[in-house]
Amino acid sequence: MAESTPKRKIKDSVFTNLFQDRKYLLQLYKALHPEDCNVTEDEIADVTIKHVLVDADYNDLGFSVGNRLMILIESQSTWTLNIIIRALMYLIQTYHDYFKRTNQNLYGSKKVNMPMPELYVIFTGERKNIPNTISLSKEFFDGAKISIDAEVKVLYQENEKDIIGQYIIFSKVYNEQRNIYGNTKQAVTETIRICKDRNVLREYLESKEQEVVDIMMTLFDDEQILKAYAKDIEDNKEKETERKTAERMIKDGEMPLDKIARYVPSLSMDELKELEARVMQLV
Repeated sequence: MAESTPKRKIKDSVFTNLFQDRKYLLQLYKALHPEDCNVTEDEIADVTIKHVLVDADYNDLGFSVGNRLMILIESQSTWTLNIIIRALMYLIQTYHDYFKRTNQNLYGSKKVNMPMPELYVIFTGERKNIPNTISLSKEFFDGAKISIDAEVKVLYQENEKDIIGQYIIFSKVYNEQRNIYGNTKQAVTETIRICKDRNVLREYLESKEQEVVDIMMTLFDDEQILKAYAKDIEDNKEKETERKTAERMIKDGEMPLDKIARYVPSLSMDELKELEARVMQLV
């Protein structure tokens, strides 16, 4: 009997679920700014954008502390420099919301107040020679001086002493268990067990274990749906290519349909006959 998979109305990930808790968000901030030791949970404001960057809206995080605006984007497995553009788009949208929320007039003569931006990507995949920072100018315009630039700090180090490093460890343990057990509940429960044994995100995992399982099982479902959708698109492209090939061969008139069928296996004989009839009408 197949295991039931709990459904959630709002997409979430362990990344955003973890840092929705101000306690852990404060730990994240202090990991990035250990010199700011007096900041409290009450000084942190969540400015995460919902459903704007559709492909990754549950892996992005925004919050402000004092005059700092922090944007963090998680890149789970595939390294891409396009993350810079995502971070920049996220920043602009966040500023747009900020000016609207604070009733500041961008068209007035008075200079607006705005928090200082900090952009980060948390990379949890496997990659050698990861840079500490990446920038729009360097990566897309060969270091040229451009009208607007964006510098993104890359966080990838495993470290059991801070919550960012612990989250990276959690993600890598999860990838290892997924390689062993596939997209199964066992891969999730083993990840949680191993991390608790290693004292990695232990308090969070003990308090929200079932919620974490539900989140990850739902994301398995989402991933399978996306893969099926991508395959369907690819199959349709292949079939359209073969349809055009068959049409050219029919127009040439050098082969009977049964031989053409060998070169276009995605098309049935009935489909070839229909195509032939349409081609003959156009001749």
